[in-house]
Amino acid sequence: QVQLVESGGGLVQAGGSLRLSCAASGRTFNNYYMGWFRQAPGKEREFVGVIRWTASRIYYADSVKGRFTISRDNAKNTVYLQMNSLKPEDTAVYYCAAALEDYIDYTVPRTERRYAYWGQGTQVTVSS
Repeated sequence: QVQLVESGGGLVQAGGSLRLSCAASGRTFNNYYMGWFRQAPGKEREFVGVIRWTASRIYYADSVKGRFTISRDNAKNTVYLQMNSLKPEDTAVYYCAAALEDYIDYTVPRTERRYAYWGQGTQVTVSS
């Protein structure tokens, strides 16, 4: 049974930093992308960034580029989202998710429907 468990959320002041973790278990993720999404109150869930588990491919949404960094620790089966220079508009529930490689088009998964597995989410609140 696949499980993705996020942790590390909390309350932080604007300009501060947080690091989210996503511990993955239940299968081998070598052929998967691990993505981060977020959902603010009253808004749709949006793509934050994604990392290929076994290759050096990392992509970010324009809104977080230069402030957020995704990394992974294969030995711990964990993906991280380092968030710096946080803004109040970064307030949201953050989710990690896993998407199998697209072996037809090899497109990077940036939409929710590409992701088969989801974590339960962790709340990030940035105060002004």
